Amino acid sequence: MTDDITWLTAADLSRHYARGELSPVEVAKATLDRAERLQPHLNSFVLIDRDGAMAAARASEARWKKGEPLSPLDGIPTTIKDTTPVKGWPTRYGSYSTDETPAAEDAAVTGRFRAAGLVFLGKSTTPEFGWKALTDSPLQGTTRSPWNLAHSPGGSSGGASSLTAAGVSPFNHGNDGGGSVRIPAAHTGLVGLKPSFGRIAQYPADSPFADVISQGVLARSVLDTAMALNVTAGADARDWRSLPDDPRDHTIGLDDGIRGWKIGLSLDFGHVKADPEVRALVEAAAKRFEELGAHVEDVGPLLEPLQKNFEPLWSGSFAVRLRQIPTQLHGKLDPGFRALAEKGLAITLSDYARSYEAKSKLARDMKLWHEKYDLLLTPVTPTPPPPVETLYNSDAFPRFTKGAPYTLPFNLTGAPAASMPVGLTKSGLPVGIQIVGPARADHRVLRAMRAYESALGWKWPQPRVLETLSKL
Repeated sequence: MTDDITWLTAADLSRHYARGELSPVEVAKATLDRAERLQPHLNSFVLIDRDGAMAAARASEARWKKGEPLSPLDGIPTTIKDTTPVKGWPTRYGSYSTDETPAAEDAAVTGRFRAAGLVFLGKSTTPEFGWKALTDSPLQGTTRSPWNLAHSPGGSSGGASSLTAAGVSPFNHGNDGGGSVRIPAAHTGLVGLKPSFGRIAQYPADSPFADVISQGVLARSVLDTAMALNVTAGADARDWRSLPDDPRDHTIGLDDGIRGWKIGLSLDFGHVKADPEVRALVEAAAKRFEELGAHVEDVGPLLEPLQKNFEPLWSGSFAVRLRQIPTQLHGKLDPGFRALAEKGLAITLSDYARSYEAKSKLARDMKLWHEKYDLLLTPVTPTPPPPVETLYNSDAFPRFTKGAPYTLPFNLTGAPAASMPVGLTKSGLPVGIQIVGPARADHRVLRAMRAYESALGWKWPQPRVLETLSKL
């Protein structure tokens, strides 16, 4: 029965709490027990705070009994990615170059979750400084997928995706600066929305990637995703980039459908070489949108290759991080991260400025494109989930052609974009479709996500995951 509890959605748990049928204390205990049982196999946690979680669950239980929950998500267990401060916990970024100093305050998104009454189980794993779309790091080791332990759950929010897909908690925090919510969602069969840039305030925002990162969650349902957005969205005086407060309830209108919408499909942007199985699954998913009443058309070549214009932003920004690390610690860095950051040391100010000019042009071009199309559909990744030993940004797995060619453009434009599952490869690994909306039209993307979800009938727990976990 305890495992049954951990597979419930946040919306289900909220209803049970309101009716007095389940207690946040009961759920927290079941969740922590499952987390600790799976941790030696999945390695998804940086830390588990059983005492803190149980104390928060008891406080939530008391509020529900009084009929005074802080939000519909009061008492829902979750985790925070270890690139994001939680007051009283260290922020290690998967790196030996950091230390155990506890954060003095919550990040903006963490504070929103705390104010809504969520129960923090602990912190989830990330590659070093979130640098890649796989999750392994010198400090925490390798995180594995509950679909197949030999494969990566993606990254950089790979700890969050592994936990969600393994039935530990209904959704888990992630952030996305190039695909770091959408890619792990695709690799683990989850729902992953990267909201519009600024929809969820960012503080601290001192990262060199602050202009492209969005906060979000990895979830097993669209309704849970919308509920999480309700409690995290909003302005923050500490983040001048954050969008003004929007009183919209993102759960309202989810089931209004997409009949009559005009949707573009691009399987390759004109230059990305996707795996044939990925292409076929995404094409089949696009047909479902037509069955739902939308008009879908192949839009052909859409974007230029990204590397020439945008590698200076990527490697140059990580070079900023490298300069902050004492040279005596460079030998302890992930070799791939170090090589990338050292390459970035040669980036000039003019290189960086040209990248920002290209970023502005891309955002303008996509805004004009969306004058004709309600949505864009693409694969999330060119490949199925890669093996855990894959060397990211190597000749065999380059970032700009195999890592994040489909997802990165929409960090650069700031548009909302999501991953939804489309099915399994012949080897039983999940593949995702990306749904992209116009800038700030998060509600439109959520509505399309829900319409597609209802047509797909993708249910949790997935049999392949249960089969894998039963052997542990």
